[in-house]
Amino acid sequence: MRIDLASAPGSEERPNEDWVSAAIPASGGGVLVALDGVTPPGGWDGCVHGVPWFAARLGGRLTELSGSRRDMTLDRILAESVRATAEAHRDTCDLSHVRTPQATVVVVRWDEAHVEHLVLSDSVLLLQAPGGEVTAVLDDRLDRVPREVLRSVAATDALRNAEGGFFTAAADPSVAARAVTGRTPRGQVRAVAALTDGASRWTDTFGEGDWSECMAVLRKEGAEGLIGRVRAIECDPARPSARYKRHDDASAVYAEL
Repeated sequence: MRIDLASAPGSEERPNEDWVSAAIPASGGGVLVALDGVTPPGGWDGCVHGVPWFAARLGGRLTELSGSRRDMTLDRILAESVRATAEAHRDTCDLSHVRTPQATVVVVRWDEAHVEHLVLSDSVLLLQAPGGEVTAVLDDRLDRVPREVLRSVAATDALRNAEGGFFTAAADPSVAARAVTGRTPRGQVRAVAALTDGASRWTDTFGEGDWSECMAVLRKEGAEGLIGRVRAIECDPARPSARYKRHDDASAVYAEL
């Protein structure tokens, strides 16, 4: 088994709001977790702790439960992790605020029989078959929102964790039911990868290669290699900026099973 992961902040002036982790439980198999903390627009979000604190709390709980509680499905684990994280700051923060700290989520867990996955919001999961074919598992609800709508803070807030909009892990455990989940026989998966949107933009924003080619970069150059390629494109003055930021926090975790 080979596991490789890397994370880089979008700016040296701001803390990295991503979280990536991997675990190899004593019982066998493995776990990958990737979170992309949602940067709130300027102003109060109801929390005194901030997004990096939230991502670390949620990511740590997800990693622990995914590795230790094989009896729990990934959606149940997400619900419990959101609940526990909310309880950790309910007494000090306004968790009803629409911009209370939140994050996208990818969790992959495997044992000798199956590979389970969960995806919530716009981070990306890649599954590679033994023959090399790559399948991208996506939650595309945010992509369905018109760009002109997302340029408005008020319009985006109205769609955040709301019916007809898009969903992220924040303070409501019921959001776990909105995640994209699935299970694949272990023999049908050779490698997996989880990417926050700062890393997945190599494919889905800049169009430098398809998902199969992205997986090949991860295999040959590792997570740092993919992020380095993204940064090189972002620094090219001839290339237009990505959707919202020229540089975003970028994280990737890759595992060969």
